[in-house]
Amino acid sequence: MTRQKKIFLEESEFPKQWYNLAPDLPTPLNPPLGPDGNPVGPEMLAPVFPMNLIEQEVSQERWIDIPDGIRDILIQWRPSPLIRAYELEEALGTPAKIYYKNEGVSPAGSHKPNTAVAQAWYNKQFGIKKLTTETGAGQWGSALSFAAAQIGLEVKVFMVRVSFDQKPFRKMMMETWGGKCIASPSTETKAGRDILAQFPDTPGSLGIAISEAVEAAVSDPKGETRYSLGSVLNHVMLHQTVIGLEAKKQLAKVGIQNPDVVIGCCGGGSNFAGLSFPFIYDKINGANIQVIGAEPFSCPTLTKAPFIYDNGDVAQMTPLLAMNSLGHNFIPAPIHAGGLRYHGMAPLVSAALRDGLMDAIAVHQSECFDAGLLFAKTEGIIPAPETTHAIAATIREAKKAKEEGKEKTILFNFSGHGLMDLVGYNKYLAGELHDYEYPESEIAENLKKLEGYPLPK
Repeated sequence: MTRQKKIFLEESEFPKQWYNLAPDLPTPLNPPLGPDGNPVGPEMLAPVFPMNLIEQEVSQERWIDIPDGIRDILIQWRPSPLIRAYELEEALGTPAKIYYKNEGVSPAGSHKPNTAVAQAWYNKQFGIKKLTTETGAGQWGSALSFAAAQIGLEVKVFMVRVSFDQKPFRKMMMETWGGKCIASPSTETKAGRDILAQFPDTPGSLGIAISEAVEAAVSDPKGETRYSLGSVLNHVMLHQTVIGLEAKKQLAKVGIQNPDVVIGCCGGGSNFAGLSFPFIYDKINGANIQVIGAEPFSCPTLTKAPFIYDNGDVAQMTPLLAMNSLGHNFIPAPIHAGGLRYHGMAPLVSAALRDGLMDAIAVHQSECFDAGLLFAKTEGIIPAPETTHAIAATIREAKKAKEEGKEKTILFNFSGHGLMDLVGYNKYLAGELHDYEYPESEIAENLKKLEGYPLPK
C-alpha cells in the first residue's frame, strides 16, 4: 500500500479570509501607548503605516476578507503542501504522526511573503510609492523586495550588520528583485549614526534596524514612504493565518480533526502565529491541543522576559507595546538563527502565553542544528536555522510519545529552507558553534532602563 506523503489543496480551496485572534482572547489586548503613556490613536500611526493597515491592526473583527489582488499573487505558490514526515518518524522510532507545513516553497523561501504581499498591496492601494523596512537573517527583506517587485514599489532594507556579513546571498536576492540593502547601523540615519558613535563595532540588532527604517520613512518630505514590519504587529499575525487555515483543511482530508501538538519557532512571532492561531481558536472553543513556541536560549523572550510595556526599537520611535520583552537595548549574541534575535514578542503571542493558551521552551543552537541535520538526512530538505528550533521541539515531543507509548499527531511549521544559511551548517559541522544562554543579569540590566514605563493590565 502506498503512503500518502503530500496533502495538497486546490487553488480554489485557498482561504478567502484571514483569522484575527484578538477578539477571542480571554483577556483583551492592552492598547499601544504613546510617550505620554496615553493610548495611541490611528492618526498617530498614520506617518508610519497606511490607514488601511492601521484599521487591521486595531480590528476586533474575527474574520477579515482577503482581497482578490492579494490572493492572485499568493496563488503563485499557495496553498503550500502539508507533508507527512514518514522518514523522520522512522528514524525516531516514534508512534507519533509528524506533519509539517512547508512554507519554504514560496519564491523567497519562507513564510514571510504571506504578509509582504499583503502589506505591499495595501500600501500601493493607499498611494504609497516607497517602503522601508529592517531585516535580521534577510528572509523578510527578501520577501518584501519580491512583493514590491510584483506590485510596483521601491524598497530600502536595513539589514542587521552581523547577518549582512554572514549572509551575502540574501542581499543579492533583495537586489535581484530590485530592493536596496544597507548594513545597519548605517550612516544614513541619525539613529544609525548615534549608535555607531557609541558602539562602532556593534553587530547591530533588529531594534536598531527598526529605528533606522522608521526614521527613513517618516522623514520623507514628500510623504510617499511608509514603513513595513515583518513580524510582531497584529496585522502581520493576521496575514500569516493562511498557514494554519490551510493546514486544518489538509488534515481533515486525512481524517484528522485536530492535531495533539502544534509547534512553531518564535522570534517576533509571525510564523508561529500563522500556524497556531487557527488552532488556538479551536482550543479556546474546547479542543484539546497543546501549542508550543520554541525559541533560542540566547534570546529567551517567552521563557525569561517579563510581560511589560516596551518600545519596539532602540531609538524609541515606535509606540509602547504590551509584550514579553528583554528590553529594547538588547543586543543579541550573533547566533545563526538571525530571524529569532528580536528583543520583543508579538503582543498577540505574548497575550496567548499569558492566558495559558500556549507553552514556550528554549532550545540551544547545538540541539537545533542536530535536529536540522537529522531532518535533512531523513526528509531531504535543509531547514533554515530558525526552523530547526521547531524541528528540535518536534523531535522532543516525538520521543516523549515513544516513551509514553502514545499515538499522537504533531504538526509543525517548516518556516523556511536553509539554502542561504549553509555557512551556519558549515560552522556547526566544523565544531565552531557554541551554545550561549543569555544571562538573567543582563536582562535585569536592560529592564532597569524601563523604570517609570507604564505597566500593562
